[in-house]
Amino acid sequence: MRLSRSATLYIAATLGAIATVAFFVMRDGVDTDTADRINAPLAHDPATLEALLDGTMKKLRFQAKPQTVSQAAFTAADGSAASLSDYRGKYVLLNFWATWCAPCREEMPMLSALQTEFGGENFEVVTIATGRNPPPAMATFFEEIGVNNLPLNRDPKQMLAREMGVLGLPVTLIIDPQGREIARMVGGAEWDSPSALTLIRTLVADPAT
Repeated sequence: MRLSRSATLYIAATLGAIATVAFFVMRDGVDTDTADRINAPLAHDPATLEALLDGTMKKLRFQAKPQTVSQAAFTAADGSAASLSDYRGKYVLLNFWATWCAPCREEMPMLSALQTEFGGENFEVVTIATGRNPPPAMATFFEEIGVNNLPLNRDPKQMLAREMGVLGLPVTLIIDPQGREIARMVGGAEWDSPSALTLIRTLVADPAT
C-alpha cells in the first residue's frame, strides 16, 4: 500500500516526538544516573595499586576499565533476597566460596580479619557460597574455622556466579563504591599479608563515594 506524502510526514513527526520523549526520560531518570555512575572516574590508578602487591597478592588483576556487576539476586542468611546494589557507596571485597573448597577454608579467616580491621561505612567483606551449600553445613564451616563476622549468603543456583564469570573457587572481587568491579583474584591468597592490608587501607582512606 502506497502512503500519501502527508501520511508519511505525520508518521515521521510522530516517531521524532517519541524519540524526543525517550531522550528526556533517560536524561532525567535512572538510566542516566546509572550511566554517570558507570562512567565515573576511578579513585585510584590501577598501576599504583598493583605496585603495592607482593607474594600471592600479585595474582590480583586490576581491570583496565571498571566492569559493571550483575544484579542477580542471592539469598541472605535470613532467607531474604539481596543484591550487590545493597552495598553501593563502599568498597566491597566479594568472595565466592563453597563448603567443599579447601583453599576457601584456608583463606576465610584472613577475610574475617580484614572485616575486623576495616569493616564499616567505607568497606565490607561480603561472602557468598555458590552452588549446593546447605545452610547448616555453611554454619558448621564457619564455626570450625572460628569465623563469626562474615555473612552466610548463598547463591544456590549459581545465577550470580555465572553472570559474574566465576568458573572456579575461590574467586574474590573488589567492587568500588560506584558498584563496579575493579579487580579480581582467582584462587586463594594471603589476605592478611602486609601488601593486602596496605591495599585495603589505601582504598578505605579515599572511598570516593
